[in-house]
Amino acid sequence: MISVEEALSRLLAPLKPLGAEQIPVSEAFGRVLAEDIVSRRTQPPWDVSAMDGYAVRAADVASVPAKLKVIGAVPAGSGFEGTVGPGEAVRIFTGAPLARGSDTIVIQEDTDRDGDWVTVKEGAAKGTYVRPAGLDFATGDVGLRAGRRITVRDIGLIAAMNRPWVMVRRRPRVAILPTGDEVVMPGDPVGANQIVSSNGLALGAFVLAAGGIPIQLGIAADDAGSLQRLAEGARGADLLLTTGGASVGEHDLVRGALGDAGLALDFWQIAMRPGKPLMVGRFHETTMIGLPGNPVSSLVCAVLFAKPALERLLGLDATGAATVQARLAVPLGANDRRQDYLRATLSRARDGTMEVTPFKKQDSSMLSLLARADCLVIRKPHAPAIAAGEMVEIVDLASAPGLF
Repeated sequence: MISVEEALSRLLAPLKPLGAEQIPVSEAFGRVLAEDIVSRRTQPPWDVSAMDGYAVRAADVASVPAKLKVIGAVPAGSGFEGTVGPGEAVRIFTGAPLARGSDTIVIQEDTDRDGDWVTVKEGAAKGTYVRPAGLDFATGDVGLRAGRRITVRDIGLIAAMNRPWVMVRRRPRVAILPTGDEVVMPGDPVGANQIVSSNGLALGAFVLAAGGIPIQLGIAADDAGSLQRLAEGARGADLLLTTGGASVGEHDLVRGALGDAGLALDFWQIAMRPGKPLMVGRFHETTMIGLPGNPVSSLVCAVLFAKPALERLLGLDATGAATVQARLAVPLGANDRRQDYLRATLSRARDGTMEVTPFKKQDSSMLSLLARADCLVIRKPHAPAIAAGEMVEIVDLASAPGLF
């Protein structure tokens, strides 16, 4: 068995970011930038008013009250053709260009209007409520860097920079191949010795949330011919995920059957729990991750290995699952030679510290506990017993929005 760290390093080493494609900004949410976003305009493009009021010369309102003649009005989206001179003002609204000759804004609450005259009751220093040209960004500024997953806020910035199209990384195409005579799809007749398959559907959702395109190949029966036929559908995919068939039983056929069909195995079995049987190799030109058949093991391994692999293909910083510290709410016994990932809940203690409580049962078939879990507590190989109140390392599942 090899360590989790070595397994991840060997998985990621040959993976490279996929090519780029151009898409409209309206479809860019969640995609990964393949280029820097450089602004095509200055924002605001000229000095504008930040409030409704009057554009004036600061010198004219240095002493108040000051009575000024109103010589025009500037709603947003239009401009004032004249020039504000001594003793004059222009009615102005939020977002409108500052009238030539004026240098400050007096808000309407600080004035009294009487026909063509306005009395300013509160003075305003030069530049008050004026947004100068380029306050937000200027033409040529880099707003976003390549390698960033585009958020809702980013969409707004890209649009404001007058970029209707963006170059993004192609979404990885991920073939998903569950195996086993014992599993059937939800809603299908369930035999006396069968269970309902969850791995394929859960992994499909996982791939979507991580930014890929899932390709469901179907469930392979426990015979080499079935497995080889369905695996052919993975040709041309960027990643192949199998589930089940990776252990040491006589019906665990993935290594043998796919080995005969072109699988070059890199490694098999990792010193971790859950997920020991995980395997990694290449099926023809496609990187293959053989996930365990137990539902919890499959998804935990997806978090630890498939997610970084997808991130590497998308050009993101793929260094493995991000970890944080939390305070242990209960004691834990000594660990054995395998690295543990314990499903647990998080709560905030009275002193504000995040506390973590692992579930008492950690059976890898119990999906209900994974659905309730907020995080995974990491227990290093041969870690000694630890008392409640000590700090432990966790993988916060909430740090991957949409995945959990």
